[in-house]
Amino acid sequence: MAANESVSIISDQMKRALWEVKNVIHCIPDELWKKEYCEMPLWKHVYHMLHSLDLWFINPRDVRFREPSIHEKDLNNLDVVSAKELNRKEIDSYYAQTETKIMEYLFTLNEEDLLSCPESCEYNRFTLIIAQIRHLHTHMGMIMGFIIADTNLWPRVLGLEGIIPDGNYEKYF
Repeated sequence: MAANESVSIISDQMKRALWEVKNVIHCIPDELWKKEYCEMPLWKHVYHMLHSLDLWFINPRDVRFREPSIHEKDLNNLDVVSAKELNRKEIDSYYAQTETKIMEYLFTLNEEDLLSCPESCEYNRFTLIIAQIRHLHTHMGMIMGFIIADTNLWPRVLGLEGIIPDGNYEKYF
């Protein structure tokens, strides 16, 4: 295998996945933003998904991890009703921070790093990355399902070969 080929593949797939996350967020109509699904507003499902990426993708045991400024206790917990509500601007800003953090992290990795554990963490980096891709797409499927069921519109995804749009694009199929 060529040097950093696995890291390159992971980076490409994360770039695609993160574009799809951004598109799905932008596909949520205003009337669904606060609508409850499984007893939680849709924005909270989105925040839960982003927060998990932010915390678990790199190192969930990092003592230097800082919660985002918008966070309060249990805001990411889909089993706890929160008094605080997040708006689109806050979610979009948090998405941008999380995307930058993940892509910069992947840029620093090499093949040997994937099977080593981050400081104070019992999981190797590859396990953390794959677990978060799994978690991300579980929640993406749920959120897309909510959108499709209520709007009859299917948010655009890229698949393996789709070109990542640059500029204006149709956000639905």
